[in-house]
Amino acid sequence: MRRVCGGMSDHGWTRAMREERYEDAWAIERAVLAARDPATCDDPTLPYHQRWVWDGSAVDDRDVLVRCYHGLGDTLQFARFLPVLARRARSVAVEAPARLHPLLRFPGIALAAFDDAHPLPPSGCDIEITELAFALRCAPRDVPVPYLHTTPAPLPHDTVGLCWQAGDWDADRWVPPALLEPIAARHRCLSLVSAPTTLPVINPEGCPFDLAATAALVAGCALVITVDTMIAHLAGALGRPTWLLLKAAPDWRWDPARRDSAWYPHTRLYAQPTAGDWQTPLATIARDLDMIQGEDHGQPPQPVRARVLG
Repeated sequence: MRRVCGGMSDHGWTRAMREERYEDAWAIERAVLAARDPATCDDPTLPYHQRWVWDGSAVDDRDVLVRCYHGLGDTLQFARFLPVLARRARSVAVEAPARLHPLLRFPGIALAAFDDAHPLPPSGCDIEITELAFALRCAPRDVPVPYLHTTPAPLPHDTVGLCWQAGDWDADRWVPPALLEPIAARHRCLSLVSAPTTLPVINPEGCPFDLAATAALVAGCALVITVDTMIAHLAGALGRPTWLLLKAAPDWRWDPARRDSAWYPHTRLYAQPTAGDWQTPLATIARDLDMIQGEDHGQPPQPVRARVLG
């Protein structure tokens, strides 16, 4: 959604979305749609994440092709609207990375693997998945969470999942893993990063690359502590308690002035007070974890699952 706005409207759109003034945000999007040149639709000279494919027309009673041109996290975030679309459209096909297919098996939705060299031909109505909220006039809180479901992996009841890596395109979202060592040393932790680690976790070999297996691990965690990446959206969509570490100027979907999220009711935000300062939010997380387990009050530790606050 944000990527299709751009220009002078971008700041106003971001503010409206963060403040949950969706009608105002959609008014900006209507103006963006009206200004589009039809000749630039699905422009093959642009990277996929910069293309637009929807002309703003209604999706009701039409054959709709949902294209997932953005990241895995974007797709999981907006997948909540697919069942709503399926109830209103005549048919729905979703062109998404094959890795995501096990998580997107909603009734009435046909799945096709996205191949950037051979995308599917246009349908009766093409739309990028991040525009579904606007097309359906549907707000995040209109869709109950969890909206993704899987069988939890059989993990110890107090397991805390840790993810410290995000996409290479934004290294400022990464947390140096050494900063998580005090947490990993005091709590039973599981790595949700698909690479080996020297942190004291129960799976030093790392998390599987397979997203269905990763989803099962996330579902089995009592709590997930993660940076702003696909894992944050996966945990949120599964309804798992999630503590999200944010850089000082985060992406449009997170308001650093808030502790909660309009998109995921079980997610708590921990933003840097200044750029590069991970120590402050991590110190707060460490204190919150200790409070949950009763250690600050001289009580025997309690399972994280029993008292974690989303």
